[in-house]
Amino acid sequence: MTVTMDKTDARVRALAARDGAHERARDQAAQARLRAALLPYRGRPLAGFLPIGTEIDSRAVMAEMCEHGPVGVPVTPKRGNPLSFRLWTPETPLIEGGYGTSWPAEGPEVVPEVLIVPLVAFDRAGNRLGYGGGFYDRTLEALRAQRPTVAIGYAYGAQEMDDLPLEPTDQPLDAIVTERETLRFD
Repeated sequence: MTVTMDKTDARVRALAARDGAHERARDQAAQARLRAALLPYRGRPLAGFLPIGTEIDSRAVMAEMCEHGPVGVPVTPKRGNPLSFRLWTPETPLIEGGYGTSWPAEGPEVVPEVLIVPLVAFDRAGNRLGYGGGFYDRTLEALRAQRPTVAIGYAYGAQEMDDLPLEPTDQPLDAIVTERETLRFD
């Protein structure tokens, strides 16, 4: 079996687990943990994400972070390119992108030092499985080549998997926050 086939199978299983977790969501606990994980970085340029489907929702914490520094959300580029991030506030008008995404219609670019990273699955070693486009891997690689960049995965605990299919281009996370716990990888 190839890594691509392994990743496809892992995504199917992880998305089913995420759907079930979303129905039983306890977002308050997850938001409190995310808030605590971001506290040391308050005021630094931050990138969050606007949830797609049953992704865990970080918007309340992102809105709080807007009071202390710039917060951006991803603008999805053509396949094969890294993400860019556009300034976001809860009042920012959004436009629809592909695959259920949305981003600010206009506004300045934010170059984040800290990212809240969505994911399909994660493991206890700080690895993540995304949707398969490689956008966050390319983005983290480019940002980390310029300066230290912190990547905090945000997901439901049910999205944890014991054995993720990984490739050399997959970028590790510095922490993972769920409604159950915060994992740190120093």
